Amino acid sequence: MTAEPRPVREADETGFAERAGVRLAFRVYDNPGRPTVLLMPTWSIVPSLHWKAQVPYLARHFRVVTFDGRGSGSSDRPVGGESYVDAECAADAIAVMDATGTGSAVLVALSRGDAWSVLTAAHHPDRVTGIVAIAPASASLIGTLVQEKQAWESAEGGIQYNRHHWLNGGYDEFVDWFFARMFSEPHSTKQIEDGVRWARQISPATLADTTDGRLGSESIEDSCRAVRCPVLVIHGTEDRVRPHAIGERLAELTGGSLVLVEGSGHGVHARDPVRINLLIKEFVDRVHPTASRTRSSRPISRPPRALYLSSPIGLGHARRDLAIASELRKLRPELQIDWLAQHPVTEMLGRAGERIHPASAWLATESAHVEDDAGEHDLHVFETFRRLDAVLVNNFMVFDEAVEGYDLVIGDEAWEVDHFLHENPRLKRSPFAWLTDFVGWLPMPGGGAREERLTADYNLEMIEQRARLRRVRDRSVFVGDPDDVVPLPFGPGLPAIREWTLENFDFSGYVTGFDPPDEGEREALRRRIGVRPDEKLCVVTVGGSGVGESLLRRVLDAVPLARKLVPGLRFLVVTGPRIDPSSLGRDRDVEVRGYLPDLHRYLGACDLAVVQGGLTTCMELTAARRPFIYVPLRNHFEQNFHVRHRLERYGAGRCTTYEQVVDREVLAAAMAEEIGRSPSYRPVESDGASRAAALLADLI
Repeated sequence: MTAEPRPVREADETGFAERAGVRLAFRVYDNPGRPTVLLMPTWSIVPSLHWKAQVPYLARHFRVVTFDGRGSGSSDRPVGGESYVDAECAADAIAVMDATGTGSAVLVALSRGDAWSVLTAAHHPDRVTGIVAIAPASASLIGTLVQEKQAWESAEGGIQYNRHHWLNGGYDEFVDWFFARMFSEPHSTKQIEDGVRWARQISPATLADTTDGRLGSESIEDSCRAVRCPVLVIHGTEDRVRPHAIGERLAELTGGSLVLVEGSGHGVHARDPVRINLLIKEFVDRVHPTASRTRSSRPISRPPRALYLSSPIGLGHARRDLAIASELRKLRPELQIDWLAQHPVTEMLGRAGERIHPASAWLATESAHVEDDAGEHDLHVFETFRRLDAVLVNNFMVFDEAVEGYDLVIGDEAWEVDHFLHENPRLKRSPFAWLTDFVGWLPMPGGGAREERLTADYNLEMIEQRARLRRVRDRSVFVGDPDDVVPLPFGPGLPAIREWTLENFDFSGYVTGFDPPDEGEREALRRRIGVRPDEKLCVVTVGGSGVGESLLRRVLDAVPLARKLVPGLRFLVVTGPRIDPSSLGRDRDVEVRGYLPDLHRYLGACDLAVVQGGLTTCMELTAARRPFIYVPLRNHFEQNFHVRHRLERYGAGRCTTYEQVVDREVLAAAMAEEIGRSPSYRPVESDGASRAAALLADLI
């Protein structure tokens, strides 16, 4: 997983501006009629991708332009320190504005970009309508530039920030050191990894040239005094790269306002993206005010409203959420429920006649990113979740704008909302209920010490959030029973997951979202879907994403052998909404269907099912007491630990590895063995939806 994740929002225009023989790669995110925000480059150690948590949100409200500064990303890398002095980089900003048809813009800068923004505003006042300077880095403002230059040029200077060290084998060591300082806040592993990865895409010599350019630039103090546009300076109080005294001095010289972010380091825009996004938008709105909006007060007599967030990964979440919503309406008939959800969940909700919040259209898809990371029946779901960081920021920002006016928020594994509300508790505006069917990130054995360390860090962050801000969640509901929680620790030296969950959650029991058929209903259902008395029906399904295509193909390969072992065996293959049924071919006398909104009925009618290790489908089969083979995705910790533990407690299903099903003879034999089995599973709770609804009703 070394490639960059796909962007949350694709640029509307890409190209190059050229100045003095240097090509500068730019991206434009169009928003006609709105002011432009130019996200400035920073030190060449990172490309413009470092703005990934800002671009999607700002581009919904403004026209946004970004560009890779000289020496970084897709832009050219001229040689020599004179190519990187502040005046050259400021002139690049004007060149990009000209190339993108940008008459004027609010400049948003990080670190070293402060000098370039100030110079641009001072020398081209008609082109800059405002400046947001985040963690400004101009050491000349506090008189430390001379000392830095001496250390940089001396082989005996600071061992890390030193030309000799970089150019003689110490560059990687420096990069690790630098980003650990840049992101000094606890639980910053993802931001550090991003920075290290980007820094290794440029050479030590190029970065040395950029540093020569900075140290050889003139002081911007006089230019600061010449700035006439509004200025906002944002600086973390725990910045270990540049002290917040620089930010204070910049605000003083420009007559700007200053926001000190307590406890934050140098990369505050990446580590605290929600707060920074809101500060930038508020500033641009002040600089470019629009017609005032009058917000009317709530009518006293209006019915209560709930905003329901349903996870996009797996359609089973939507079915259980619909069941809970139905029971909640029985307890509170006057309740109006709106849904904030993604396709294909919205398709299921629409068929059920539910109201979809229009802001759902702004949510960034998670499924496509998941499929990008998947291999052959392989999804390292923990790493994939970490790579969804920009998606999660975008989707929280959508939620934050949509939540106004609701009396209750219900989040079914809406991870971004739970996390960022704990990070920004002042944004909580209504009671919040959190639902989940697993607790705890767990390392896969192949991940080694690194993965064990990272999962423990994520778990510790969640534990600390809950201990510090219990008021954020008004109810935490585990969809299951206490024994369904794995009896494992959160990590070395951390609490046991089950004991911690018992202390912090209520338990609803499992929610299937349907009543399992009895034998008479099952036979009637089989007749209704056309299963003859002499046939055995095997349903093969892999859920709502495209990750399971390889498993479908392995089962199809085993069809001829399985039919020899089980005469009259009929196959129904359900691809789900993200796999094209025609891509699997139709030469095996197998019925292939796409999306089936009532798939659970087919599962209840089958004689055997072959499925992935997703909890919902496996529990639907358990509730219907059907034989099934489940094949957990490789490296998917939830399927391999949490789901398997729960299924073993119910005595349900036959777990098989993908390596085993690749052998068609082994798979065919397993299907023949299971299809004649009479399951004796532990009964699945039938009142989970009503119990969950009762836990939510008193929050309204």
